[in-house]
Amino acid sequence: MERLKNCKLFLFDMDGTLYLGNRLFDFTKELLRTIRETGGRYMFMTNNSSKSVADYIKKLACLGIEAGDEDFMTSSQAMAYYLKKHYPGKVLYVSGTRSLKDELMNEGFEITDDTEKTEVIVSGFDTELTFRKLHDVSKMLCTRDIPYIATNPDYVCPTEFGSVPDCGSVSDMLYNVSGKRPLFIGKPSALMPTLAMEKWGVTPWQTAVIGDRIYTDIKSGLNAGALTVLVMSGETTQDILDASGDKPNLVLRDCGEMIPILRSV
Repeated sequence: MERLKNCKLFLFDMDGTLYLGNRLFDFTKELLRTIRETGGRYMFMTNNSSKSVADYIKKLACLGIEAGDEDFMTSSQAMAYYLKKHYPGKVLYVSGTRSLKDELMNEGFEITDDTEKTEVIVSGFDTELTFRKLHDVSKMLCTRDIPYIATNPDYVCPTEFGSVPDCGSVSDMLYNVSGKRPLFIGKPSALMPTLAMEKWGVTPWQTAVIGDRIYTDIKSGLNAGALTVLVMSGETTQDILDASGDKPNLVLRDCGEMIPILRSV
């Protein structure tokens, strides 16, 4: 509790943590205001690559939350950072949404649908998934030794009615076809929280990673050395928590329970 109160940077997962689908949790606005009023900073850190930062700004605005570019750390941004470092100038085949393609093109990458021209396969949470994309990626994985990188390993994305398949589920489908798995860039990798800490000049001890999934949110915080806060408002059940070998530093019913902790003297 004391360490949470002294944190300066709060990295929030979004869906299942601050809202569910298009329903903002009742405590979210007060929590974000409390962080600002007590001298902290927050960022929204998401594995969901189906939307660009601009898309997320619009979504949050519809939910009544003002946000700017500097308030986000997404798996799309982390993907662009990784590709520029390890595969600069390479031609990409992107099995992802138009938003993901646009973000990578804005970072200077060429995107192609030509499987022969492709130098790197990029996969994301694709709400525009087609059988043609599955066919193309399967063909390349089965016939070529080609870099294969995915934004995130999440199996499902929460919705108001339950869940829909996420990038990890599609990756399992392609593994069954090719026997190959991608390198995952997003959570549970430490890359996103580490980039956020570097951006704002804080240490892992001053940083909290808050989310509803152990195998992505909590694991990424543990890998980055940050304080980890699991909230039970999304995917994780008590049975999942009990069975997990990765344990968060703090478990809360929801993020609303952070408010009195941050305001305590």
